[in-house]
Amino acid sequence: MIHLITGGAASGKSEYAESQVLASGCKNRLYVATMSAGTDPENLERIRKHRERRKDMGFKTIECSLMLSDITVPEDCAVLLEDLPNLLANEMYLPNGIGIHALGRIMQGIQYLDQASDELYIVTDDVFADSCSYEGGTKLYMQLLGLISQNLTSLAESVTEVVYGIPVKIK
Repeated sequence: MIHLITGGAASGKSEYAESQVLASGCKNRLYVATMSAGTDPENLERIRKHRERRKDMGFKTIECSLMLSDITVPEDCAVLLEDLPNLLANEMYLPNGIGIHALGRIMQGIQYLDQASDELYIVTDDVFADSCSYEGGTKLYMQLLGLISQNLTSLAESVTEVVYGIPVKIK
């Protein structure tokens, strides 16, 4: 079953998603980290904080910036995919990504994870809330993220928006 969790930056969506995985009752917990930090100090610090927060939660962390279908999922497993916007950016802009064809690969990977796991929790961002107008690659990125989010919303068992740390059930 797919559970989509969305919200703005620093809304508490990651903490909420982690709590849902812990409550799932699954024996195994897989954390799929999609951020490709490179050498960016800010991204490296975010990764360090996330790792520190979940160190005693029993997650096995898999660093996967591309190709979700390459992940091995154990039996009786809840998977947390953190997060969709990073995965899309990686697929579009990393040298070994698939570029503008990212939608198909990402949806195929999510369908694989959904079938391989007992529960799949996907964290995404509300990148559309700033009401700015973008052009070129950024506009295409946002359009693809919107399409992926719409597809996932129709497939998901539940959709939750986290607002200031408060989960609001949408579906």
